[in-house]
Amino acid sequence: MSKVTTSYREGLVKDLGDPAEAAAYLNAALEEESKEVFLLALRDIAEAKGMARLSRKAHLNRESLYRMLSRKGNPQLSSLASILESAGLRLAVEVRAPKLA
Repeated sequence: MSKVTTSYREGLVKDLGDPAEAAAYLNAALEEESKEVFLLALRDIAEAKGMARLSRKAHLNRESLYRMLSRKGNPQLSSLASILESAGLRLAVEVRAPKLA
């Protein structure tokens, strides 16, 4: 008897199709305080939404989108906002809790 399993990646991509899951995933990435981790998380979301579809919706070249969301990517704020909006998300700012000494 063979057991049907879903790979971690397939499950992640399926979950990230839900905007609430995608937002929680990005917020967790932001907690790492690493630009690279955030961009790779955003790339996971873009792949879940369909990179070609998302690039069209965000009015960005697909190759540029891949480059922006790479470990060495450095997207402009306007591009980042466009990507998030196309994924059904938005940027927000909140007060940081004071760090305990």
